[in-house]
Amino acid sequence: MSIYSHANALSNFKLKNCVLLNKVKMSGHRWWFMAVVVVACWWKGVAPQQQPQQAPAIWVMGDSLVDSGNNNFLSSSAKANYLPYGCDYYRGPTGRFCNARTFSDILGDWLGIAAPPPFADPSTAGDKIMGGVNYASAAGGILDETGQHYGDRYSLSQQVVNFETTLSQLRTMMSPSNLSQLLSNSIVVMVFGSNDYINNYLLPNIYDTSRTYTPDAFANLLLNRYATQIHALYSLGLRKFFLPGLGPLGCIPNQLATGQAPPGRCVDSVNQMLGPFNEGLKRLVGQFNGGSHPGAMFVYGNTYGVFGDIMNNPAGYGFTVRDRACCGIGRNQGQITCLPLATPCFNRDQYVFWDAFHPTQAANGVLAQRAYSGSNNDNFPINVQQLAQTRL
Repeated sequence: MSIYSHANALSNFKLKNCVLLNKVKMSGHRWWFMAVVVVACWWKGVAPQQQPQQAPAIWVMGDSLVDSGNNNFLSSSAKANYLPYGCDYYRGPTGRFCNARTFSDILGDWLGIAAPPPFADPSTAGDKIMGGVNYASAAGGILDETGQHYGDRYSLSQQVVNFETTLSQLRTMMSPSNLSQLLSNSIVVMVFGSNDYINNYLLPNIYDTSRTYTPDAFANLLLNRYATQIHALYSLGLRKFFLPGLGPLGCIPNQLATGQAPPGRCVDSVNQMLGPFNEGLKRLVGQFNGGSHPGAMFVYGNTYGVFGDIMNNPAGYGFTVRDRACCGIGRNQGQITCLPLATPCFNRDQYVFWDAFHPTQAANGVLAQRAYSGSNNDNFPINVQQLAQTRL
């Protein structure tokens, strides 16, 4: 069944740059094109009201859905450090695969925690790491080999190693008891799994996993590897985990562009193969909370359900376009993702998808709010706000 039918501040983007461009003598088409791109990146938006800080730090691990710039420092073709990425973000292009803030940025806003710096940035040290670090890496997955055709990236296992590096620094800055308190009260956000399908299982010309594993067996492989690394983080002192499931990948412009779905529908075969992973991750959360990891709390985020609500009732969330990207080329603007200096759509807050793979800031805002304060349909067994308030 397709997800469509499945029930369930004005941006501070450097105005002076626009002024400078207007002062340049437009003697060539390239300068005119750049001016169009910059003007297209003006967006009327209001930053959420400042929230009280509810946790001492936020540690973000995952893929391009939450990468805040790590891949800028890696030898990778999976980068977003150019316009029009970041065109609605006050810092401009930072390596975020979005027009502005990512899911974890906005979730951090709700928690009253500033977006943590990317681990790979050489300046991420000292006091900068006290509020958390972002380890997420575009093209990274649960499996080490996932996304290797893009070049370097931090896989899940490498991100855990990177966290250990941060931990070594923190041990020189804090007493053992203070560090233990910091870690046990922090929020860990782990957004993994999408690339293991999009940039592994669904690319049979590059990877052999779809010939080696059935969808159920592949999900089990991912969950076993995931559980091992989550346990490793628990062993290092982290205690509050938010683990979102996979969204309906069969609805992203990249998959719609394959032409495998009728107009107005998602690629059902892709969405159906995600069920074993999401159901298994929810069961894993129940098992972890059942006594195997004392003194910890694990929360499952029903990304599929929340995104399904958006896709089934876009107007209810202020969206008018759900089946093509704001920035991209080809069918559904999803055959080629957002290229440097491409002109994005002007009404970005009405689009669900920013590029071939990633949501807009507007869609990220819905996902983050539902993760933070949503009902038991959105999170299990509690939401992130309650997770932050939990005393372990």
